[in-house]
Amino acid sequence: MSSLTPIGIFDSGYGGLTVMREIVCKLPRYDYIYLGDNARAPYGPRSFETVYRYTLQCVKWFFDQGCPLVVLACNTASAKALRTIQQNDLAKIDPQKRVLGVIRPTTEVIGNFSDSKNIGILATSGTVSSNSYVIEIEKFFPEVKVFQQACPMWVPLVENEEYDTHGADFFVKKYINQLLDQSPVIDTILLACTHYPLLHDKIREFTPADIKILSQGEIVSNSLADYLQRHSEIERKLSRGASHHFYTTDSTEDFDRHAANFYGAEIRSSHVDLDVQKV
Repeated sequence: MSSLTPIGIFDSGYGGLTVMREIVCKLPRYDYIYLGDNARAPYGPRSFETVYRYTLQCVKWFFDQGCPLVVLACNTASAKALRTIQQNDLAKIDPQKRVLGVIRPTTEVIGNFSDSKNIGILATSGTVSSNSYVIEIEKFFPEVKVFQQACPMWVPLVENEEYDTHGADFFVKKYINQLLDQSPVIDTILLACTHYPLLHDKIREFTPADIKILSQGEIVSNSLADYLQRHSEIERKLSRGASHHFYTTDSTEDFDRHAANFYGAEIRSSHVDLDVQKV
């Protein structure tokens, strides 16, 4: 891969593949590499410092693979690590590199979807505790009221392939009801975890039909296309071979089996060993 300068896409596990799928669909000509840090997932319950250390290590790995641009397709990493990496680390590592997240592209447009200006956020405990969505939405849409609900059981349901079973109904309904109890006029719900699109049909089943349900993949892919159009100095560095390479820090067999559910196609991954002591 030494001759490639691909776009790097990172997640703590599988969920970022739902974002990568939309990015590749929108921008098919570029080369891509994906890394899932499955050996240390989930990131959601971990501290800010731990998520930052893990994410920075993975970003450095992408840079070593030749990536001029890395997308953190992980809400927890975007919430707990992105700003520090952008403000403190990039200048030391390589000021010509770029690291983007999934929160800002979403918050820049989400207010446009709501008529009532009451928006619900369904996310991991880590993303909710960071208040990143509340803070960022307020910057772009100060008139919008944001209501958050942590859904700690949803990622395990997805990763154990229970997302379309009757066993998932209790926990899906529980968290939706807890969110909607916070405001009777929520008209837009954001699935602020890249695992949650696999629960979309269940979420739709237990959500009033007049409430919009948004996933991040399409929003982030449109934002990335716009970013590359505005930043030709980055876009010119990207190789265009339409190649896709997948890596995991855990078992490739497990990754390939589960990843197909998120990516919508068969995947063959390679294993990466990351030495935490190097962070």
